Amino acid sequence: MPQPVKRFRVRPSGPLRGEARVPGDKSIGHRALIFASLAEGESRISGLSGGLDNLATADAFRAMGIDIQLHGNAARVSGKGLRGLSAPKRPLDCGNSGTTMRLLSGILVAQRFPSRLIGDASLTKRPMDRVIQPLRMRGAHLDGSAGAKKGVLYPPLYIHGLKPGESLRELVYETPVASAQVKSALLLSGLYADGLTQVIEPGPSRDHTERMLTALGVSVERDGLRVTLDPSKGKLRWRGFDLQVPGDPSSAAFAVVGAAMVPGSEVTVRGVCVNETRTGFLDVVKAMGLQLDIDEEEGTNASGERVAALTTRNGPARATEIEDEALIVRLIDEIPVLAALAAVAEGKTRIRGAAELRVKESDRIAVMVQTLRAFGVECEEHPDGMDIVGGRPLRAATVESHHDHRIAMTAALLGMIAEGETIVNDTDCVGTSFPSFVPLFRQLGADIVEEVV
Repeated sequence: MPQPVKRFRVRPSGPLRGEARVPGDKSIGHRALIFASLAEGESRISGLSGGLDNLATADAFRAMGIDIQLHGNAARVSGKGLRGLSAPKRPLDCGNSGTTMRLLSGILVAQRFPSRLIGDASLTKRPMDRVIQPLRMRGAHLDGSAGAKKGVLYPPLYIHGLKPGESLRELVYETPVASAQVKSALLLSGLYADGLTQVIEPGPSRDHTERMLTALGVSVERDGLRVTLDPSKGKLRWRGFDLQVPGDPSSAAFAVVGAAMVPGSEVTVRGVCVNETRTGFLDVVKAMGLQLDIDEEEGTNASGERVAALTTRNGPARATEIEDEALIVRLIDEIPVLAALAAVAEGKTRIRGAAELRVKESDRIAVMVQTLRAFGVECEEHPDGMDIVGGRPLRAATVESHHDHRIAMTAALLGMIAEGETIVNDTDCVGTSFPSFVPLFRQLGADIVEEVV
């Protein structure tokens, strides 16, 4: 029998109005669970995303002997220190989470036991060379698997562990592209290495790992695009901690853009992480002429992250250009939802320099162009982006999620302003990052339901 699947049914709604809180930031949630597992003693974490990605990280550490008690969006973690992990008795299933796989690889290559990292069908198509190669350069023993492209390594990852007397070496590495996941994997491996770890990036990337290490008392030096962890400077151990995970800016982007798109809307999202490496989408919303207030009175939390309330009001939007390399890396995950906003903006929006989108959960360039065209939007695909001509009425459509949570949610926003009834098929994937998406938008006034078919 075929398995039941979920879908969204969306109709044009009245104004979106009210206040909301989005799930905790899953990037910070991953790191909170990792550092709590490697801490000495008990940690209490609240505000986790509740999605499947953070659960994959928690389950991996449970399989390595860490006691993690999950209660809703909270976790109690009994850490065993840097050297306290045990050999897993089964492959570590990362689900759909590339962050889980890449960050865990940095820790596992330093252990004395073998391990295997596996993932779902989508994750298994994502290249892993960019983390495998630099880890090998510092003496790690790990392999990937053959896949779609000859000579490129994909999951599963096979990590053989260090042999008696071996240790990870010093590493100075220039990354070919800015990647917080690669940088974080190398820094995590550096906690176990003999000698410093230095990562030089071509542009800025998310710095949650550096912020959290610093908050825990580990010396991490940042000089422009160069990050250095030197074990000879300061401690490499920390006690358990209490942490409230701030709201996910990538999830908040859907509420911000939804309010910007739907006539008459005004929405405030509270408790959102406004780390400057994550807020490029806010710069674009402002550049498109929309009313956006950022209230940082909520201050800085225990992980060193700035937290704010975001208030957005609907208004006329104008086309823009999204192509600056330093900006692209600050909004790479938000490009699909910004493409939806471009569909209602007057003029042609140009997006370039975003080839990274082709190796996300789906080929987000091709899929977004296909989705926009289904709604009647004029757009053109390019190797590293797209052109979108906005400002015309949209027609409802039946579209596929392509097993990609951001595509599913973006299509739902388009359905809120399209004439007729929109169906978004195969929406189980939304549970990976934003399980409360439908109830949150219903609370704000959207006409959206999730069905099992």
